[in-house]
Amino acid sequence: MMITRKHLPRRTFLRGAGATLALPLLEGMIPAFTPIVKTAAKGIPRLGYIYSPNGMMMQNWTPTGEGATYEFSSTLSPLAPYRDRLTVLTGLNSEEANARPGEGVGDHSRGPGAFLTGVHIKKTEGKDLQAGVSADQLAARHLGGQTQLSSMQLALQSGDFAGACDFGYSCAYSDTVSWSDPYTPLPMENNPRAVFRRMFGVSDSTDPRVRAAQFDEDRSILDSVTQDVSALQKTLGARDRVKLTQYLEAVRDIELRIKVAEAQSSRGLPDVHQPPGIPATFEEHIGLMYDLLTLAFQIDLTRVFTFMIARELSLFVYPLSGVREAHHSLTHYQNDPVKIAKVSMINQYHMKMFATFLERLKNTPDGESNLLDNVMIVYGCGISDGDRHYHNNLPILLTGGGAGQIKGGRHLLYPDDKTPVANLHMTLLQKMSVPAEQLGDSTGTLQELSGI
Repeated sequence: MMITRKHLPRRTFLRGAGATLALPLLEGMIPAFTPIVKTAAKGIPRLGYIYSPNGMMMQNWTPTGEGATYEFSSTLSPLAPYRDRLTVLTGLNSEEANARPGEGVGDHSRGPGAFLTGVHIKKTEGKDLQAGVSADQLAARHLGGQTQLSSMQLALQSGDFAGACDFGYSCAYSDTVSWSDPYTPLPMENNPRAVFRRMFGVSDSTDPRVRAAQFDEDRSILDSVTQDVSALQKTLGARDRVKLTQYLEAVRDIELRIKVAEAQSSRGLPDVHQPPGIPATFEEHIGLMYDLLTLAFQIDLTRVFTFMIARELSLFVYPLSGVREAHHSLTHYQNDPVKIAKVSMINQYHMKMFATFLERLKNTPDGESNLLDNVMIVYGCGISDGDRHYHNNLPILLTGGGAGQIKGGRHLLYPDDKTPVANLHMTLLQKMSVPAEQLGDSTGTLQELSGI
């Protein structure tokens, strides 16, 4: 018997001047005597957390009914096409985000500070920060040796952690949800160019002048690896050639969109605070970030990410939602039906953007399946009602199939409000094979998510 299929290393890279491209999983990376379908179909689970600030309008978020027969709420309706890969969890709480005696207000710091740590943060405006290791970083510690990047932290707003943002609390607490240890918050990168460089740059230097000297940003990184691409194409089967072409087209598309954003910045946008390289509109910005995360998962660059749509107390305005007022201000609605309607419009608008991410994941092959089948992505907030600053009954979605470990299409209720959201994180860490015994105030795992 003649075996013609050649075996490529799983971590195959295309290298050029100042850049390197990892490749998605190709059939040619599977040993010749290994059945392709069985190997590829198993899938690799990936874990992601998306944080949406300022709470939700819960009466328009929460579905009616439970189990598999629930009906979508108006806010969640854009996700209807992905029902089979969606689990809505109602009633999870974050007790550690509540104020302790004498602390007073500060929910916009305690909410995100406890969201992935399950720990009550220390009230301070200085450098003596204290929270806990976040779930994403527990996963990164365990899985980081298997990928080029242990984790990625992205956002749509910049944050320098300086000063106080919320009544005696450092801005670090509201500007990130990711903590590498109890004293070290991880910054969230909001510039698509910087994310792109981190994903595809090969320089050991962080000096932008060094990177610019190594690689001319007016050229596509694909131009620098043309010879490698041509040589590789000749060794691949028909299906792998199609998959590689689709991947390279996605990289080029993102490059072009980043360059357009930078060109717009150089022409002087009306928003004088817009940093160079940041797209002019929210839609362009979040679209780029979602596509970069898709690529990172597609090429197994990382298996863990956190992404903040905006930081707590954000005054972002989302004109294409139909609302031209600042988000945070509206969430203090005080039973005003007009403000309630506007916050709900913003919440639904965010869901529409999230739906485009899910569509991209669904359309991205991953072995014999697709990325949506293999990911586990939590979308939620550390505050439920934005006016009352509640930390019980949090708005939580779990999307993706977890490589065959998650049964979607359900609305799970935890009506006593005594189940910590940290139990969800523990469940997902378990499914990522992370040997964690406890996370913050966790009391166990969510048995309803165990098994299919």
